[in-house]
Amino acid sequence: MSTQQLERRWWHNAVVYQIYPRSFNDTNGDGIGDIPGIIEKLDYIAGLGANVIWLSPVYQSPMDDNGYDISDYQSIAPEFGTMADMDSLIEQADKRGIKIVMDLVVNHTSDQHPWFIESSSSTDNPKRDWYIWKDPKSDGSEPNNWESFFKPKAWTLDEQTDQYYLHLFSNKQPDLNWANPQVREAIYEMMHFWLKKGLGGFRMDVINMIGKPSDFPDATIFDQGVAGWEHWSNNLLVHQYLREMHDKVLKHYDVLTVGETPFTTTLDGRYYSHPARNEISMIFQFEHVSIDREEHNAVKKPFDLVQYKEIMARWQEDLYQKGWNSLYWSNHDQPRTVSRYGCDSAQYRLVSAKMLGTVLHMMSGTPYVYQGEEIGMTNKCFNSIDEFNDLMAKFHYQKMRERGVSETEAIAFLNDFSRDHARVPIQWNQQANAGFTTGKPWLPVNDNYQEINAEQALSDPNSIYHHYRQLIALRQGIEYGDVVVYGDHKLLDPDDADVYAYIRSYKGKSLLTIANFTANELVRHYDGRLKQVVINNYSSSVSTLDRLTLQPYQAVVVELV
Repeated sequence: MSTQQLERRWWHNAVVYQIYPRSFNDTNGDGIGDIPGIIEKLDYIAGLGANVIWLSPVYQSPMDDNGYDISDYQSIAPEFGTMADMDSLIEQADKRGIKIVMDLVVNHTSDQHPWFIESSSSTDNPKRDWYIWKDPKSDGSEPNNWESFFKPKAWTLDEQTDQYYLHLFSNKQPDLNWANPQVREAIYEMMHFWLKKGLGGFRMDVINMIGKPSDFPDATIFDQGVAGWEHWSNNLLVHQYLREMHDKVLKHYDVLTVGETPFTTTLDGRYYSHPARNEISMIFQFEHVSIDREEHNAVKKPFDLVQYKEIMARWQEDLYQKGWNSLYWSNHDQPRTVSRYGCDSAQYRLVSAKMLGTVLHMMSGTPYVYQGEEIGMTNKCFNSIDEFNDLMAKFHYQKMRERGVSETEAIAFLNDFSRDHARVPIQWNQQANAGFTTGKPWLPVNDNYQEINAEQALSDPNSIYHHYRQLIALRQGIEYGDVVVYGDHKLLDPDDADVYAYIRSYKGKSLLTIANFTANELVRHYDGRLKQVVINNYSSSVSTLDRLTLQPYQAVVVELV
């Protein structure tokens, strides 16, 4: 692949704000966020500077997995609103210079989708081959030893037809058969339906899993996640299907596409995102959000800054001029950023959240801000398994208890990593239920909403929200935008376990980012002469790099002479 400078695209300097609609803003008092609630808050998002909204699923769904089990791709779930509301959202967002990106969940559907209802009705139904059905082995067991993310087995027996169907997630989420061209054409038709409405693109859920090998071999790797991943992730079939999707759909629109791609390397990232390959704009890789836990064993590990720096520098450098990075700390599947990587105490929450935002937003790629991150929302404390809503949390709890892990230890792990932390409703103000709803919220709000809320953040010029505004303005501004968006990346002091420092350079202009990841005052020495301070999460001045005193969780960005 060529190292020639990439053609500039509108999404290179975009900033994406992710909304988990169920937990964003409820306007009708049913305890569930809705599309009119998003429209109501568009000015808040525009004020932050984000110019893309990624909307987690709002399609018709039985909600077995909170909307990632879709029963109709071209209808809106009633709890979120109507198609007219969706059209209004696209229109109102566009008036504010914001594009709407929707989740494209096409590895699987709901088992209540008409396609699957037909497919499961008989072995000779015309839609039988729209899903993956296999005969049992001679002893009646599953066709192979693949595992599911939510259940021990990736196969469920349909007793009516005496065949197993494949589901890499819940048994309520059967996998589509992408080898069937009729399936692919139906998906492409659906994509056109949405893009013709003015949609700005798609976030493609687990898109690297759509290519299943025709021989369905047994898994041979059992220590890196669910068994079978080496066969159904990032294979040649996936790239073949994505290039076909680009040819039949995406090339006709100027849109952002981001693929959720676990188990990927930087080489995979280049294959997916290099524009000459005509696949997708960028991917979500998972290396950096996997270093503090062994998810398949439900074991927490200390956060290793040296390892984190190596991962991020490798992605920055390996994709430079050869693809495009997405940048994120959190999303609807990850715990809260400041609780996980910073310090959510009253003393350091503000500065550590700003520090984390600075480290990420000064890198090359498209940044994603998850709802509530911009005000420093924290993890919520759950006291028992009954308080969790997350399917994956309940599955991990069961596995841990079967391994002999105590209830206390299991709940402690989930309190660190459950997806429910991200799904707790956003905290708008000090009113009841944090201003999210006038009814009973579908998931209880965090008790700290009196201290942490958007209303307070908007009124305080020293808030995390306003720091994020500054970071976003820097990326989109004339003075430093090209350096932040298109500059190269040089990691400094890779073995420093406490400080993250790197230089971004473009056409003679250089920015040095320095971040203290500890609660200690540190002194560091850096080469180069300081021209001016560009960003600082402390009010104290910085005048020299020769002997730089860093306050706890301080982050400073300086222009070098």
